[in-house]
Amino acid sequence: MFPGAVADRETANFVVVGAPLDVSTTFQPGTRFGPDRVRRFARTFDDFDHRTGRHFSDLAVHDHGDVRAWDDAAEYLEYLEGVLTDVRWDDAVPLLLGGEHTVTVAGVRATDPDVFVCLDAHLDLREAYDGNPLSHATVTRHALDVADEAVVLGARTGDEGEWERATEDDVTVVPPEDVADWTPGVDGPALDGDVYLSVDVDAADPGFAPGTGTMEPFGLSPREMRDAVRAVADDVASTDDAAVVGFDAVEVNDRDDGQAAALAGKLLREFVFVVAE
Repeated sequence: MFPGAVADRETANFVVVGAPLDVSTTFQPGTRFGPDRVRRFARTFDDFDHRTGRHFSDLAVHDHGDVRAWDDAAEYLEYLEGVLTDVRWDDAVPLLLGGEHTVTVAGVRATDPDVFVCLDAHLDLREAYDGNPLSHATVTRHALDVADEAVVLGARTGDEGEWERATEDDVTVVPPEDVADWTPGVDGPALDGDVYLSVDVDAADPGFAPGTGTMEPFGLSPREMRDAVRAVADDVASTDDAAVVGFDAVEVNDRDDGQAAALAGKLLREFVFVVAE
Protein backbone atom coordinates (compact mmCIF):
# COMPACT_ATOMS: atom_id res chain seq x y z
CA MET A 1 0.00 0.00 0.00
CA PHE A 2 1.18 3.51 -0.78
CA PRO A 3 1.86 5.11 2.63
CA GLY A 4 -1.14 7.14 3.80
CA ALA A 5 -3.50 5.69 1.18
CA VAL A 6 -5.87 4.49 3.88
CA ALA A 7 -9.28 5.52 2.53
CA ASP A 8 -11.91 2.97 1.53
CA ARG A 9 -12.53 2.76 -2.20
CA GLU A 10 -16.13 3.93 -1.76
CA THR A 11 -15.06 7.21 -0.14
CA ALA A 12 -11.81 7.82 -2.05
CA ASN A 13 -11.11 10.98 -4.02
CA PHE A 14 -7.85 9.56 -5.38
CA VAL A 15 -7.01 5.94 -6.26
CA VAL A 16 -3.45 4.63 -6.68
CA VAL A 17 -3.17 1.92 -9.34
CA GLY A 18 0.10 0.09 -10.00
CA ALA A 19 0.85 -0.91 -13.60
CA PRO A 20 4.13 -2.90 -13.69
CA LEU A 21 4.35 -3.22 -17.48
CA ASP A 22 7.91 -3.87 -18.73
CA VAL A 23 7.75 -5.14 -22.31
CA SER A 24 9.21 -2.37 -24.51
CA THR A 25 11.67 -0.76 -22.09
CA THR A 26 14.85 0.35 -23.85
CA PHE A 27 18.39 -0.01 -22.49
CA GLN A 28 17.70 -0.68 -18.79
CA PRO A 29 14.67 -2.90 -18.03
CA GLY A 30 13.17 -3.20 -14.58
CA THR A 31 10.07 -1.00 -14.63
CA ARG A 32 8.08 -4.06 -13.53
CA PHE A 33 9.47 -3.26 -10.08
CA GLY A 34 8.48 0.40 -10.27
CA PRO A 35 5.13 0.47 -8.44
CA ASP A 36 6.33 -1.54 -5.45
CA ARG A 37 9.56 0.41 -5.35
CA VAL A 38 7.74 3.77 -5.28
CA ARG A 39 5.57 2.54 -2.41
CA ARG A 40 8.63 1.25 -0.54
CA PHE A 41 10.67 4.44 -0.76
CA ALA A 42 7.67 6.61 0.12
CA ARG A 43 7.61 5.04 3.58
CA THR A 44 10.19 7.54 4.80
CA PHE A 45 7.96 10.56 4.10
CA ASP A 46 6.18 12.23 6.99
CA ASP A 47 2.41 12.08 6.76
CA PHE A 48 2.18 15.80 7.61
CA ASP A 49 2.86 18.43 4.94
CA HIS A 50 4.01 21.69 6.48
CA ARG A 51 3.30 23.81 3.37
CA THR A 52 -0.40 22.92 3.24
CA GLY A 53 -0.86 22.07 6.92
CA ARG A 54 -2.52 18.78 5.98
CA HIS A 55 -1.92 15.07 6.50
CA PHE A 56 -1.73 12.85 3.44
CA SER A 57 -3.74 10.18 5.24
CA ASP A 58 -6.65 12.67 5.53
CA LEU A 59 -6.90 13.28 1.77
CA ALA A 60 -9.08 10.27 0.86
CA VAL A 61 -6.47 8.29 -1.08
CA HIS A 62 -7.02 4.57 -1.71
CA ASP A 63 -4.49 2.06 -3.07
CA HIS A 64 -6.06 -0.41 -5.50
CA GLY A 65 -2.84 -2.42 -5.70
CA ASP A 66 -1.19 -3.53 -8.93
CA VAL A 67 -2.88 -4.63 -12.12
CA ARG A 68 -0.70 -7.62 -12.98
CA ALA A 69 0.99 -7.16 -16.34
CA TRP A 70 1.52 -9.68 -19.13
CA ASP A 71 3.44 -9.60 -22.40
CA ASP A 72 0.64 -8.51 -24.75
CA ALA A 73 0.78 -4.73 -24.42
CA ALA A 74 -2.38 -4.03 -26.42
CA GLU A 75 -4.49 -6.43 -24.34
CA TYR A 76 -2.96 -5.20 -21.10
CA LEU A 77 -3.61 -1.54 -21.92
CA GLU A 78 -7.21 -2.33 -22.75
CA TYR A 79 -7.69 -4.11 -19.42
CA LEU A 80 -5.88 -1.35 -17.51
CA GLU A 81 -8.05 1.25 -19.22
CA GLY A 82 -11.12 -0.53 -17.84
CA VAL A 83 -9.71 -0.44 -14.29
CA LEU A 84 -8.97 3.28 -14.58
CA THR A 85 -12.35 3.99 -16.14
CA ASP A 86 -13.98 2.43 -13.09
CA VAL A 87 -11.99 4.86 -10.94
CA ARG A 88 -13.31 7.79 -12.96
CA TRP A 89 -16.87 6.47 -12.76
CA ASP A 90 -16.45 6.50 -8.99
CA ASP A 91 -15.66 10.24 -9.23
CA ALA A 92 -12.06 9.73 -8.17
CA VAL A 93 -8.76 10.75 -9.77
CA PRO A 94 -6.56 7.81 -10.84
CA LEU A 95 -2.93 7.98 -9.70
CA LEU A 96 -1.12 5.53 -11.97
CA LEU A 97 2.27 4.12 -10.97
CA GLY A 98 4.33 2.57 -13.77
CA GLY A 99 5.74 0.58 -15.21
CA GLU A 100 7.02 1.77 -18.55
CA HIS A 101 5.57 4.96 -19.98
CA THR A 102 3.30 2.99 -22.31
CA VAL A 103 0.82 2.58 -19.43
CA THR A 104 0.02 6.27 -19.78
CA VAL A 105 -1.86 5.40 -22.97
CA ALA A 106 -4.43 3.54 -20.84
CA GLY A 107 -4.66 6.48 -18.43
CA VAL A 108 -5.32 8.96 -21.21
CA ARG A 109 -7.88 6.75 -22.92
CA ALA A 110 -9.72 6.21 -19.63
CA THR A 111 -9.86 9.90 -18.69
CA ASP A 112 -10.33 11.53 -22.13
CA PRO A 113 -8.51 14.80 -21.37
CA ASP A 114 -8.47 17.95 -23.47
CA VAL A 115 -4.81 18.63 -22.65
CA PHE A 116 -1.97 16.16 -22.07
CA VAL A 117 0.90 17.57 -19.99
CA CYS A 118 4.03 15.51 -19.59
CA LEU A 119 7.37 15.93 -17.86
CA ASP A 120 9.74 13.91 -20.04
CA ALA A 121 13.27 13.89 -21.41
CA HIS A 122 11.93 12.53 -24.69
CA LEU A 123 9.33 13.83 -27.11
CA ASP A 124 7.72 10.36 -27.44
CA LEU A 125 6.18 11.42 -30.74
CA ARG A 126 7.33 8.44 -32.81
CA GLU A 127 4.80 6.44 -34.77
CA ALA A 128 6.73 3.29 -33.81
CA TYR A 129 10.03 2.33 -32.21
CA ASP A 130 11.84 -0.80 -33.42
CA GLY A 131 8.67 -1.55 -35.36
CA ASN A 132 6.48 -1.39 -32.25
CA PRO A 133 3.61 1.16 -32.38
CA LEU A 134 2.90 0.57 -28.67
CA SER A 135 6.36 1.45 -27.44
CA HIS A 136 7.17 3.79 -24.56
CA ALA A 137 8.59 6.10 -27.26
CA THR A 138 5.14 6.63 -28.84
CA VAL A 139 3.18 7.83 -25.81
CA THR A 140 2.69 11.49 -26.66
CA ARG A 141 1.61 10.63 -30.20
CA HIS A 142 -1.00 8.23 -28.80
CA ALA A 143 -2.11 10.87 -26.27
CA LEU A 144 -2.81 13.24 -29.17
CA ASP A 145 -5.27 10.70 -30.57
CA VAL A 146 -7.40 11.62 -27.55
CA ALA A 147 -6.30 15.06 -26.32
CA ASP A 148 -6.50 18.26 -28.36
CA GLU A 149 -3.01 19.35 -27.40
CA ALA A 150 0.15 18.22 -25.64
CA VAL A 151 2.63 20.16 -23.52
CA VAL A 152 5.99 18.44 -22.99
CA LEU A 153 8.12 19.90 -20.19
CA GLY A 154 11.84 19.17 -20.12
CA ALA A 155 12.16 17.42 -23.49
CA ARG A 156 15.70 17.48 -24.83
CA THR A 157 15.90 14.67 -27.35
CA GLY A 158 14.01 13.04 -30.22
CA ASP A 159 14.58 11.99 -33.79
CA GLU A 160 14.17 14.37 -36.72
CA GLY A 161 10.60 13.30 -37.40
CA GLU A 162 9.60 13.89 -33.80
CA TRP A 163 11.01 17.42 -33.75
CA GLU A 164 9.17 18.14 -36.99
CA ARG A 165 5.91 16.82 -35.48
CA ALA A 166 6.55 19.00 -32.41
CA THR A 167 6.38 22.15 -34.56
CA GLU A 168 2.66 21.63 -35.20
CA ASP A 169 0.12 23.77 -33.38
CA ASP A 170 -1.11 21.02 -31.06
CA VAL A 171 2.31 20.45 -29.43
CA THR A 172 4.22 22.77 -27.09
CA VAL A 173 7.75 21.84 -26.01
CA VAL A 174 9.32 23.62 -23.04
CA PRO A 175 13.08 22.89 -22.93
CA PRO A 176 14.76 22.12 -19.60
CA GLU A 177 16.32 25.55 -19.27
CA ASP A 178 12.90 27.20 -19.49
CA VAL A 179 10.87 24.94 -17.20
CA ALA A 180 11.76 26.81 -13.99
CA ASP A 181 10.17 29.99 -15.36
CA TRP A 182 7.27 28.31 -17.18
CA THR A 183 3.78 29.45 -16.25
CA PRO A 184 0.68 27.75 -17.75
CA GLY A 185 -1.29 30.12 -19.94
CA VAL A 186 1.54 32.65 -20.00
CA ASP A 187 4.45 30.75 -21.56
CA GLY A 188 2.30 28.76 -23.93
CA PRO A 189 -1.31 27.57 -24.11
CA ALA A 190 -3.73 27.84 -21.22
CA LEU A 191 -4.62 24.55 -19.60
CA ASP A 192 -8.33 24.74 -20.36
CA GLY A 193 -10.68 21.82 -19.88
CA ASP A 194 -9.69 18.42 -18.55
CA VAL A 195 -5.96 17.87 -18.03
CA TYR A 196 -3.94 14.67 -17.64
CA LEU A 197 -0.51 15.05 -16.03
CA SER A 198 2.18 12.44 -16.70
CA VAL A 199 5.59 12.38 -14.99
CA ASP A 200 8.28 10.31 -16.68
CA VAL A 201 11.02 10.20 -14.08
CA ASP A 202 13.66 10.46 -16.82
CA ALA A 203 12.71 14.15 -17.10
CA ALA A 204 15.06 14.49 -14.15
CA ASP A 205 18.76 14.71 -14.83
CA PRO A 206 20.11 11.16 -14.33
CA GLY A 207 22.40 12.48 -11.61
CA PHE A 208 19.24 12.84 -9.50
CA ALA A 209 17.28 9.79 -10.70
CA PRO A 210 19.48 7.15 -12.35
CA GLY A 211 16.93 4.38 -11.83
CA THR A 212 15.21 4.66 -15.19
CA GLY A 213 15.41 2.95 -18.54
CA THR A 214 16.64 5.68 -20.89
CA MET A 215 18.81 8.23 -19.10
CA GLU A 216 19.31 11.60 -20.79
CA PRO A 217 21.74 14.17 -19.29
CA PHE A 218 21.10 17.92 -18.95
CA GLY A 219 17.70 17.40 -17.35
CA LEU A 220 15.57 18.90 -14.62
CA SER A 221 16.29 19.09 -10.93
CA PRO A 222 13.82 17.51 -8.49
CA ARG A 223 12.80 20.98 -7.30
CA GLU A 224 12.05 22.09 -10.86
CA MET A 225 9.91 19.00 -11.37
CA ARG A 226 8.09 19.64 -8.09
CA ASP A 227 7.38 23.23 -9.06
CA ALA A 228 6.09 22.17 -12.48
CA VAL A 229 3.74 19.60 -10.94
CA ARG A 230 2.49 22.21 -8.50
CA ALA A 231 2.04 24.77 -11.28
CA VAL A 232 -0.07 22.43 -13.42
CA ALA A 233 -2.16 21.14 -10.53
CA ASP A 234 -2.70 24.60 -9.04
CA ASP A 235 -3.51 26.26 -12.36
CA VAL A 236 -6.12 23.68 -13.23
CA ALA A 237 -7.58 23.31 -9.73
CA SER A 238 -8.09 27.07 -9.48
CA THR A 239 -10.04 27.30 -12.76
CA ASP A 240 -13.79 26.76 -12.71
CA ASP A 241 -14.02 25.12 -16.13
CA ALA A 242 -10.95 22.88 -15.80
CA ALA A 243 -10.10 19.72 -13.90
CA VAL A 244 -7.14 17.39 -13.48
CA VAL A 245 -8.59 14.02 -14.43
CA GLY A 246 -5.52 11.82 -14.07
CA PHE A 247 -1.91 11.62 -12.94
CA ASP A 248 0.89 9.13 -13.40
CA ALA A 249 4.52 8.63 -12.45
CA VAL A 250 6.34 6.16 -14.68
CA GLU A 251 9.66 4.68 -15.84
CA VAL A 252 11.03 3.94 -12.34
CA ASN A 253 13.16 0.81 -12.26
CA ASP A 254 15.44 -0.97 -9.77
CA ARG A 255 18.79 0.25 -11.14
CA ASP A 256 19.60 2.74 -8.36
CA ASP A 257 19.45 3.08 -4.58
CA GLY A 258 15.91 4.45 -4.56
CA GLN A 259 16.48 7.96 -5.87
CA ALA A 260 14.05 7.65 -8.80
CA ALA A 261 11.38 5.89 -6.73
CA ALA A 262 11.59 8.45 -3.92
CA LEU A 263 11.28 11.29 -6.42
CA ALA A 264 8.26 9.71 -8.11
CA GLY A 265 6.53 9.09 -4.79
CA LYS A 266 7.17 12.62 -3.61
CA LEU A 267 5.81 14.11 -6.83
CA LEU A 268 2.64 12.03 -6.51
CA ARG A 269 2.16 13.39 -3.00
CA GLU A 270 2.78 16.97 -4.15
CA PHE A 271 0.11 16.54 -6.82
CA VAL A 272 -2.44 15.22 -4.32
CA PHE A 273 -1.73 17.91 -1.75
CA VAL A 274 -2.28 20.67 -4.34
CA VAL A 275 -5.43 19.20 -5.90
CA ALA A 276 -6.96 18.33 -2.52
CA GLU A 277 -6.26 21.83 -1.20
